[in-house]
Amino acid sequence: MDFYELVKQRQSTRAFDTERMVDREIIARILEAGRLSPSACNAQPWHFIVVDEPDLTNKVADATSARLLGMNHFTKQAPVHIIVVEEKVNFSSGIGGLVKDKHFAFLDIGIATAHICLAAESEGLGSCILGWFKESKVKELLNIPKNKRVVLDIIIGYPAQPLREKRRKSSEEVISFNTYQ
Repeated sequence: MDFYELVKQRQSTRAFDTERMVDREIIARILEAGRLSPSACNAQPWHFIVVDEPDLTNKVADATSARLLGMNHFTKQAPVHIIVVEEKVNFSSGIGGLVKDKHFAFLDIGIATAHICLAAESEGLGSCILGWFKESKVKELLNIPKNKRVVLDIIIGYPAQPLREKRRKSSEEVISFNTYQ
């Protein structure tokens, strides 16, 4: 698929085909796209945990949903959760982050996550990036050390919904040249 068509097609999927599992070879290719993504000073401050065992995916899904608020109730349909854990940046990235007041690990994880989601789309899979979850519960379920930070949960599966029309701000609202307008 042409890259620009891929970008136009990729959307947050919130309904998954519960009958279709995702082959680990496909997941491996998707994660390779994340692993190879660029990072500040080549720090690669991420660890990806693939959760594809059905009982465990249900427990992780429970940690992502809030019934009272109606948040993320669709996550139980997703056959795969990719939990993104922040790892320490290297010395150069850490010093650069202090000097420039930027948390480069979050920027790098965002880039890797975008690569993963676009790779999933190119494989015919849907994805949704979740930041709303009970971090302590996810850590407990997946044996993640308490001193680590769980940044995101990327859910992956075969979509069970049609493409929606993208509604975005106009180019004029978000792009300017040579000055802020």
